[in-house]
Amino acid sequence: MDCEGCERRVRKSVQHMRGVTQVLVEPKMQKLTVIGHVDPDKVLRRVVHRTGKKAEMWPFVPYDMVPHPYAPGVYDKKAPLGYVRNVYDNPQPSSLARASSEEVRYTTAFSDENINACVVM
Repeated sequence: MDCEGCERRVRKSVQHMRGVTQVLVEPKMQKLTVIGHVDPDKVLRRVVHRTGKKAEMWPFVPYDMVPHPYAPGVYDKKAPLGYVRNVYDNPQPSSLARASSEEVRYTTAFSDENINACVVM
């Protein structure tokens, strides 16, 4: 999406589909978000057919996934900016860790959607 015309064309291609409640376009990220009860494959095919642009699905990461904390020996304070030492014996990257039930409980304690939530003023 290079211009406002492309953005408008992509938005209008899926805006009137049955089941779509909201369409959000982020041109800087080249991202289209469709909210509602609609088949993702139909949305993808319709965008490609109507606009002629290449489209692919963004990966879905559940909200309770958090990255592992970095290893303290990886970053060197005297090294140039952006330098990271290779400290992994296994070249495969580690997977994401799930948030524990206590962390989820703490984050939902102040949620607007929780009717029994605490209020901080």
